[in-house]
Amino acid sequence: MNVLKFGGTSVGSAKNINNVITILNDYAKKDKVICVVSAVGGITDKLLKAGELAQNKDKSYVLEFDQITEKHHSILETLIPSDNTEISNHLNAKLQELKSLLDGIFLINELSQKTSDKLLSFGELLSSFIIAETIKNRGLNCLRKNSQDLIITNSNFTKGEVLLELTNTNIKDYFSEAKERITILPGFISKSESGEQTTLGRGGSDFTAALVASALKVNRLEIWTDVSGMYTANPKLVQQAIPIKKLSYQEAMELSHFGAKVLYAPTVQPVLDAEIPILIKNTLKPNDEGTLISKLNEQNGLAVKGISHISNISLITLQGSGMVGIPGFSKRLFETLANEKINIILITQASSEHSICLGIDQSHVDIAKSAIDTTFEYEISLHKIDPILVENDLSIVALVGDNMKNHQGISGKMFRSLGKNNINIRAIAQGASERNISAVIANKDVKKALNTLHESFFEVKTKRLNVFITGVGNVGEKLIDQIQQQHAFLMKKLKIDVRIVGMANSRKMIFNENGIDLDNWTSQFHYAEKSSLGGFFDKVIALNLRNSIFVDITANEAVAKLYNDYLRQSIAVVACNKIACASSYDTYKELKGLSLKYNAPFLFETNVGAGLPIINTLNNLVASGDKVTSIEAVLSGSLNFVFNNFSDKNNFHDTVKRAQFEGYTEPDPRIDLSGIDVARKMLILARENGMKMEIEDIENESFLTKDSLESSSIDDFYETLKTNEDHFQKLYASAKNNNCQLKYVAEFKRGKAKVGLKEVPEGHPFYNLEGKDNIVMFHTERYPEQPLIVKGAGAGADVTASGLFADIIRIGNN
Repeated sequence: MNVLKFGGTSVGSAKNINNVITILNDYAKKDKVICVVSAVGGITDKLLKAGELAQNKDKSYVLEFDQITEKHHSILETLIPSDNTEISNHLNAKLQELKSLLDGIFLINELSQKTSDKLLSFGELLSSFIIAETIKNRGLNCLRKNSQDLIITNSNFTKGEVLLELTNTNIKDYFSEAKERITILPGFISKSESGEQTTLGRGGSDFTAALVASALKVNRLEIWTDVSGMYTANPKLVQQAIPIKKLSYQEAMELSHFGAKVLYAPTVQPVLDAEIPILIKNTLKPNDEGTLISKLNEQNGLAVKGISHISNISLITLQGSGMVGIPGFSKRLFETLANEKINIILITQASSEHSICLGIDQSHVDIAKSAIDTTFEYEISLHKIDPILVENDLSIVALVGDNMKNHQGISGKMFRSLGKNNINIRAIAQGASERNISAVIANKDVKKALNTLHESFFEVKTKRLNVFITGVGNVGEKLIDQIQQQHAFLMKKLKIDVRIVGMANSRKMIFNENGIDLDNWTSQFHYAEKSSLGGFFDKVIALNLRNSIFVDITANEAVAKLYNDYLRQSIAVVACNKIACASSYDTYKELKGLSLKYNAPFLFETNVGAGLPIINTLNNLVASGDKVTSIEAVLSGSLNFVFNNFSDKNNFHDTVKRAQFEGYTEPDPRIDLSGIDVARKMLILARENGMKMEIEDIENESFLTKDSLESSSIDDFYETLKTNEDHFQKLYASAKNNNCQLKYVAEFKRGKAKVGLKEVPEGHPFYNLEGKDNIVMFHTERYPEQPLIVKGAGAGADVTASGLFADIIRIGNN
């Protein structure tokens, strides 16, 4: 004997019912089948709505009835398109009974619990009739048996308490005589001892199936739904969630309590008591393995089996010094809520006895607060207890697994993962069995929390990075190309999944929570929304994705001013924009402090040497205990390119133009040629070396003329380069006569820094520095004579993009 239960989605359309019939036919070839069915998907809600409208004298209840009628006739006509007159007439008769009941509710303006049970029973009675008649029409041996003849309850309408002895006898007696290969039973419905219609409450169809399976001592109960079992997390919120192959009864009950909708634990209690396994299967994908729930004890199984959640929770906190050492407070609190029929979902109490915190459904919070205020009115008036504290719009996330107690560090890993992603925990609960660790968080953080925990506990150490890029220009395009090119490599070798979720240029911005398609990202800007710095930030916050990284590829001061806002949201910042770190020392220290406080990396390697690991090298020296005594550097790839190509045969104006054309200078070349860019880079290195320094403290010996320095525009600046060509030729001639090369050098020594053009003699490490290369020499206590040298390309879109990419990967490796 097989007992199968099919839920509302499984019988929600003619197509799905055909799937059900195929499954039943396959089973009936081997053994008898008992099939418990729910109402057609959505019909129970429509019945409730129709009843409420009728009770409220709203004639639109007739529209709801018409939709119920149309839905059932549509299904019947699709399943049995011809020769269905008799069946259709019987269906109409049942629907007319429903209409008469609704008319009666409308007339007397009342919907009692007794009438509600009668009303809701129509859902299962109609669906089971259509399914049974369709099976018989196809020549299969089938009969529908009304569950109300078998399942007997007391007279507690809307949630009848089953009289087990009488019900079990009825089920055994009936099926010992039944000859049919397939028996269809409507779920959810029952009758009282006095013959009145009752229902079994939430999950009633599961309960019907469990009662039958338990009474007949079948080998297992199968519950067929629209998903392939119980998942490691809600697959609608966590794309990477996978079905769980095996669960213990206790694990399944924990997961179902915390929001796993596949199973409602109280209703399957009869099979749990009889230790009958439960198999969760997918009606739409019957060949999927599903989840087997049994008396399981896997000592070497996974520590965490699943992650679940309940949304729309309120926390109620009762606290006060007058509670300490006084017995009875908890009893009075729980009794108060019990009297109001309010279920407590989570409880946590401080060991100091100073407070008790309860989690309840948010829909009950006003009633709960009023009742508690009344119960403790006297103590509150004497200030022995504080006024009741209520927090709304919360959710509970829970890790579940029998073996968590055998693994150290599960809770630490859970809270660390949530904390890294700026998910604040309002309350924590963990039982002595260690089968469940629950945390209360804000509703808005649920999706991020579930994905964060799933990544930590179930995915093969693959870390997804959600990248938001502002400044999609030349460097930005190169970065996007590099991320696309290296995606497969990073997934395979480093287990890092880098996806670009948001992009913005000065005009438009685009977003895709699942990752922008990098094959045609440029075309997406044609239909994008208007760009704004505030709008971009708001969208990043609204998406609320784990492991988010904001990448600034601009030279915009307004963008730099937003870094602290991103860091406060635990969003990492990667920047090639030097303005933030080279502004006031207080701003620099604030950003570094926010990075530590909110555990959000702030990386800006490209501020100094594009793709060269200059800042990283300096940080490693300092962290290892070495002391940097001096720094000498050529830090401008732009200026190095200019002075390597300028000569008495190439005028200075054309050389600078070429450098700008090839992308080695800023859009405004005055930033490079004035020396301010090099001064900023040296300032950043000095600060990273522990110096409290401002930009004004750096001596800047400019090689430009007064006309060039005071130019009012870029075009005007280029004109001054032409008119002052003699000045630049004199600089070149002097260096050539002294057998030297012109290099723009930055120096830091004894707490002082300066930048300026120098004639570098032959034999010096800077002398042969070619093209756009940069070089930095660190003299330290460990490198007193032969300095530690970092050398390589210091300008260009490709190398700058690679430096940004390296910072992103560094975050992924943390």
